[in-house]
Amino acid sequence: MTAPTAPAAATREAYPVALSELVEQGIDVVALDADLSASTMGYQFGEKYPERWHSVGIAEANMVGIGAGYAATGKTAFIASFASFLPGRCFDQIRTSVAQPKGGLNVNCVASHGGVTVGEDGASAQAIEDLALMTSLIPFDVIVPADFESARQAIIAVGKTTRPSYVRTGRPKVAAIYDRSFRFEIGRANVLRPGSDVTLIACGILVGIALDAAAQLAAEGISARVIDMATIKPIDRDAVLAAARETGAIVTAEEHQTHGGLGTQVARVLAETLPTPVAFVGVDRYGTSGKWDELLGYFELTPGRLSAAAKDVIARKR
Repeated sequence: MTAPTAPAAATREAYPVALSELVEQGIDVVALDADLSASTMGYQFGEKYPERWHSVGIAEANMVGIGAGYAATGKTAFIASFASFLPGRCFDQIRTSVAQPKGGLNVNCVASHGGVTVGEDGASAQAIEDLALMTSLIPFDVIVPADFESARQAIIAVGKTTRPSYVRTGRPKVAAIYDRSFRFEIGRANVLRPGSDVTLIACGILVGIALDAAAQLAAEGISARVIDMATIKPIDRDAVLAAARETGAIVTAEEHQTHGGLGTQVARVLAETLPTPVAFVGVDRYGTSGKWDELLGYFELTPGRLSAAAKDVIARKR
């Protein structure tokens, strides 16, 4: 992979691009929005393919049912809203109308504005429970891409399966990590930096922060591996176990509670197979309003916190 040269972009911007590519590749896509298409970016797909896009208004639960109906007729359905509303307002409908029938219907939930970096919208719009909710649904794949290119490829990938999925996108424009030579695969992690002393396993916006933390640690003589674990479920067990065997210490980092998200999935793999010291970096308190980059500091989602966690977990090695 060569160094990316693309400008900074929000992962939510990949949504209409990926949908259009799926249609161009012959996938029978229908997409629904719930009155937030200017923010999910779904309206851009609607302008290009108006016969394949509908806005249902402020009715997330109804949107889930309509999406399930389309999927039941053979369509590849996408539904979009803020993560605080999808699944926040309609978890029961997702469970009963999408997850349970026929082992899971082909409905792909693309939730924008995940985590705390929604910015000035404040605590009520900051979804820090969505990954816990969605990983609890048996047939769902759950994915948190790190940049525009990985988000584009992830949305295309879920659109080519018949399983339901949850893809969390974000509002901030973040630096490119990948270029077009990258190949995203559901359930496969990507090692971005080698290391032998500790492994930083991150998803979403925390991937770039983990790379910065690894650089800080390197300046102190600590070799940190960095893994982009975009797929939370199904998690890449081989990548987790290789990190445990080869570095003996792991830090997980996510823009989500430390309960029920990436950290929980990693800990389960280790507990079942190879117990290893782990430190968890996440958001375990409700938030406030502010600029997205200031909120990363407020919640201590910073290279400094990851570096401190890495040193702590290294000290706990046997």
